[in-house]
Amino acid sequence: MQLGVYSFGNQATDPATGKLVSTAQAQRDLLEAIELADQVGLEFFGIGEHHTEEMPASAAAVIFAAAAARTKRIRLGSAVTVLSTEDPVRVFQQFATLDALSNGRAEITAGRGSSIESYPLFGYKLEDYDQLYAEKLELLLAINRGPKVTWSGTMRAALKDELVVPRPDRGELPIWLGTGGSPNSTVRAGQLQLPVSYGILGGDPVRFRALADLYRRAWAAGPATDRAPQISVGNPGFIGETNQSARDTFWPAWYESMSDIGKRRGFAPPVREHYDIEAERGALFIGAPEQIAERMIRLHDAMGHTRQFLQMDFLGLPQRDLLRSIELLGTRVKPLVDAELGPEPEVVPNPLDLRVAAARAEGQA
Repeated sequence: MQLGVYSFGNQATDPATGKLVSTAQAQRDLLEAIELADQVGLEFFGIGEHHTEEMPASAAAVIFAAAAARTKRIRLGSAVTVLSTEDPVRVFQQFATLDALSNGRAEITAGRGSSIESYPLFGYKLEDYDQLYAEKLELLLAINRGPKVTWSGTMRAALKDELVVPRPDRGELPIWLGTGGSPNSTVRAGQLQLPVSYGILGGDPVRFRALADLYRRAWAAGPATDRAPQISVGNPGFIGETNQSARDTFWPAWYESMSDIGKRRGFAPPVREHYDIEAERGALFIGAPEQIAERMIRLHDAMGHTRQFLQMDFLGLPQRDLLRSIELLGTRVKPLVDAELGPEPEVVPNPLDLRVAAARAEGQA
């Protein structure tokens, strides 16, 4: 099972001033976190598209392009691209460009998003929520299948035999369908035979086993394919030296983030008692490395997922604490999970790498 991290680019607290860093500094902090995740052997880093001051990571492909030059192996992908308010042609072009620059490490997770700030920002109507997503997903998948695209719908101008470049060396980009746990989205992912990524934000994550089973049944009912179903789980988490220190360190950031969101969405701020229960056996994977590894393995036994990645940088968490948590995930949690489930198989070399190596060998000869 792959392990990784995802982020919305949350602003950290500056230890020198006690104030939140700028939204520009939050992007630089994010790049530092991606570099470290690669160095400690994590397999995936995701950025979830948002457009608010406290969550300002609005341009994942740009950040990843910078990270591609500074990393070697880690996969770089959107934790969610809010496809409903994006143009599928530009999304594909941006991530295909990233794929080229990273030698085949780019991925897209196409979702609707859990917040709605992108709708007024880009001039879309909430009443078109379902239709926008369905049509734009259809177009994105059509673009991914081949360079010449003919498509028509009601939410975007039609395309007739239009060329979309650049193209990935491996032929297609990995495109995941992101969902917070909708049965309809689960069935859609299975019917389309797409990998599915679940965002689990509360409650016992084992309850998602029923959705994982539903997804696999929907997949199996489709045409024969040499591809296998893939399930990813993203949830909040934080690693510390002990369970208590992890929870105490993460609590202020969790409280500030949930209180801020609650003001805008109409729910009460979190209570520490409920937070501790969630950290012990709910969706919050917060604790010492041994406990987190055990919980990941237990969830894998239930869901059989192929990737789990944690959101660690909630509003105000100091950058040094985020980096230490990433380090512990890679150096302490990952070895325990690998020992139980087996390490990820070696990645097949990218065709571009093979061609470059052959050209160099020919030149040296």
